[in-house]
Amino acid sequence: MAYRDHTKVVQVGNVKIGGGNPIAIQSMTNTRTEDVEATVAQILCLEEAGCEIIRSTVPNEKAAKALGEIKKRIHIPIVADIHFDYRMALAAIENGADAIRINPGNIGGADRIKAVVDAAKEHHVPMRVGVNSGSLEKNLVEKYGGVTPEGLVESALDKVRMVEQDGYDQIVISIKSSDVLTCVRAHELLAKQTDYPLHVGITEAGTLYGGNIKSALGIGIILYEGIGDTIRVSLSGDPVEEIRTAKQILRDLKLREGGVEVTSCPTCGRTRIDLIGLANEVEKMVQKYPYNIKVAVMGCAVNGPGEAKEADIGIAGGDGEGLLIKKGEIIRKVPEDQLLSVLQDELDHWQA
Repeated sequence: MAYRDHTKVVQVGNVKIGGGNPIAIQSMTNTRTEDVEATVAQILCLEEAGCEIIRSTVPNEKAAKALGEIKKRIHIPIVADIHFDYRMALAAIENGADAIRINPGNIGGADRIKAVVDAAKEHHVPMRVGVNSGSLEKNLVEKYGGVTPEGLVESALDKVRMVEQDGYDQIVISIKSSDVLTCVRAHELLAKQTDYPLHVGITEAGTLYGGNIKSALGIGIILYEGIGDTIRVSLSGDPVEEIRTAKQILRDLKLREGGVEVTSCPTCGRTRIDLIGLANEVEKMVQKYPYNIKVAVMGCAVNGPGEAKEADIGIAGGDGEGLLIKKGEIIRKVPEDQLLSVLQDELDHWQA
């Protein structure tokens, strides 16, 4: 069963989340939101990489007011990230936020929650609510004997009820943990208890190396089980890397088409070129092409053509020269220092 096919559809700007719509890729800016120039520049880079929803923190009035100017210069929906101060939620909504991310449990009493919900309803602004393992309420930690999937689910559903009781159902639920297995189990439990769309991610995943592994495992397992309507890969690094990883996860799970897939050999004693450097250059270069094709980068002119036969196009290095390969067939020999440029020229003129 694909739970995501049956979740409620929530509209965030021009992006539909849930109901079997394509899984939306998100990221978060790490600039100061009130610095409009820097924030816009980063968002435009993320858009080019494939980001479909962006989140920015709104810790003060100046940041809230900046949202209006930022929105004029970007092309994807912007979600305001709110912590503790319900007035920032109201200000973000007034200044054009397409959605708000908020914890109804830490912004004050019922009157403050109602004020935010009423503003969201008036402006048709969805709310992302939920919990992170690091912010799980003390009573639930005590009830379940620690941070557990069951406690995370109970906390998230409590937050949903806080919004529902004020008559609003434009909700996306987020339930995150830095522990992969806890996160997976929590999503398995939650998906059976709600039809709201779910935002999936491994929080505080770590660096580019460790964070990518944890995210691929956690997000990959959850998505493979048919759960999840939008995702964010959380990395300590350039947010553009989050988008590249998210796209790769979706492509490898056959949940999204488009974009060039690069395969490369692990190198061996026969390798006579800088295969690792070449493969990395190819991976960066192909990001701009929308083709749904496979490109192979091989380090051996002996086995390269055979190993690349499942690829649409490939290059294989030799000793001072290499090969251009299409569908496993050698097209021509190429000087080693021209392999990258020849491949790029082929992609520039690619016809399926």
